[in-house]
Amino acid sequence: MVIDPAAFRTTSRERWETAAPGWEARRADLQRAADPVSRWMVEAIDPQPGQAVLELAAGVGDTGFLAAERLRPGGRLICTDGAEPMLEAARRRSAELGLDNVEFEAMEAEWIDSATASLDAVLCRWGYMLLADPEAALRETRRVLRSGGRLALAVWDGPEHNPWVAHTHAELLDRDLTAPPEPGEPGMFALAADGVIAELLYTAGFEDVRVDAVDLTFAAASFDDWFEYQFDTSPSLASALARATPEQRDEVHEGVQARLSPFRAADGSLALPGRTLVAAASA
Repeated sequence: MVIDPAAFRTTSRERWETAAPGWEARRADLQRAADPVSRWMVEAIDPQPGQAVLELAAGVGDTGFLAAERLRPGGRLICTDGAEPMLEAARRRSAELGLDNVEFEAMEAEWIDSATASLDAVLCRWGYMLLADPEAALRETRRVLRSGGRLALAVWDGPEHNPWVAHTHAELLDRDLTAPPEPGEPGMFALAADGVIAELLYTAGFEDVRVDAVDLTFAAASFDDWFEYQFDTSPSLASALARATPEQRDEVHEGVQARLSPFRAADGSLALPGRTLVAAASA
């Protein structure tokens, strides 16, 4: 490990707490793009009435809420996140949807506060790759699942498949506003390498591992809207841009706009491709 895990966890939690208002404000935009990923995951665990399902790193909760609807009657969703403001946003969204079978708990994915073999399924969309110790988190996930219980997760594929964010990161790198990740450092693409997810799952004790890819599209009415969206929802990008001078911010804006021009329609709207890896496995 090239980082101090304890310090990393503290900083990460603080950044996600700061990002929570942006995630809540941009929830509908994000979920429009992420819906194919969420639905793949929910289908992979096949939630049934009466079951107990845990969502880790839930953010504002959209993936788990799809499962909650299928757990009725008698089932429950445990919606968790390490950042309490994210859970507050998830509570508000749950109330909007009229869900009455969701419990909320502040919880770190590396230390799951559930009894051994007590859950039927676990969901985690874009969480494990951001953890200081994803292997420990997967072992914890395996511990709390009953025999035959299901896990479904998503992590981002490599930057070459995700120009929607890779080009912004490149512009920040070019101006020394951020640094390239060190080997083993948590981050968006930390688990993107071929075979890494399957190896981690088998090492953690899972069976019947399936890894697939889901393509998705981020849409924005204009480049300016997209530019602000990224910094509303990404703590790492927002932190990097906060270090920029006004001149550097303008340079980043212009550079990203030029890089994304192939994805711009005549009316100025953007349709930006992305790809996430999804995996399912049995305990």
